[in-house]
Amino acid sequence: MIPIQNTEPTHWTDELVHAVKTPSELLTLLGLDDRHLPSSQNAMSAFKMLIPRPFIARMEYGNAEDPLLRQVLADDIEMQPNAGYSQDPLDEGNHTPQKALVHKYERRVLVIAAGSCAVNCRYCFRRHFPYSDNQLAQQEWDSVIHYIEANPSINEVILSGGDPLMLKDSLLSKHIARLNTLPQLKRLRIHTRLPIVIPERINAELLQWVEDSKLDVIMVLHSNHGNEIDNIIAKKVLQLKQAGATVLNQGVLLKGINDTVEAQVALSERLFAAGILPYYMFTLDPIEGGAHFDISIDTAQRLMGQVAQKLPGYLMPRLAKEIPGEPAKTIFAPL
Repeated sequence: MIPIQNTEPTHWTDELVHAVKTPSELLTLLGLDDRHLPSSQNAMSAFKMLIPRPFIARMEYGNAEDPLLRQVLADDIEMQPNAGYSQDPLDEGNHTPQKALVHKYERRVLVIAAGSCAVNCRYCFRRHFPYSDNQLAQQEWDSVIHYIEANPSINEVILSGGDPLMLKDSLLSKHIARLNTLPQLKRLRIHTRLPIVIPERINAELLQWVEDSKLDVIMVLHSNHGNEIDNIIAKKVLQLKQAGATVLNQGVLLKGINDTVEAQVALSERLFAAGILPYYMFTLDPIEGGAHFDISIDTAQRLMGQVAQKLPGYLMPRLAKEIPGEPAKTIFAPL
């Protein structure tokens, strides 16, 4: 057990204040010495480290190859140039009709609701996104509402970021109340990693606005490895479902972290045991700085083909990739 968590209940924002921000502090907490510390000065300058302690508590003490550690530990390998990897791998810049809106698919629109996360994952496909140019002031939510009203085919709003749950519940409830007034909308989808890294983010205030929404609320969590899921998260997921939310998971295939049959099977089993349905498993978006995590699509297909031999169909996430210019996500069949 890593002696870093207060056993007393804390407010989720307190965990942000005390999050780990340097490689040396992280490795000290894990009982690892300097020989396990990769050169990271340049990587840290390009993309800061931020890891909440509840997430660190699920890492294996003394294990330099821990799959959770490797997702968040800065490494200067990120700075090596790689052909085909860009700062905007999904071409979102050409699908942003107005500030903080991404509209790539006909019937749904994505809102960049927040410009920060509770954890900085080194493979993040928006690690270079110009959040400073896409911060929505409270009054600018009017433009979001007007855009949706002007596009009656939109029936689903996706809150993303950053992480939309970085917003205070008082503000989120106001925004969602406005969305509730639009008769064309059926669903509200929230893409978030925050409940995985700080489970206490699922609090009474959040559960209340989920329960009060007239929209079908889908909480899409982001977990990549079975070790990220524990009994605390299962308890919070149960509360979400009792409030009326559908809870799904999407992950990313990451070389050296979850690219084995055993890791994928364990992830799906643990998700389902915690009340979370596996949804998507994405191949890595070719983000500049993330090439060392990438595996080929055919390798991913063969891997998921072996996984399919061990899991029932309802526990198999769809292997997918977002390809710029395509009208929907591209689904790859397991081989």
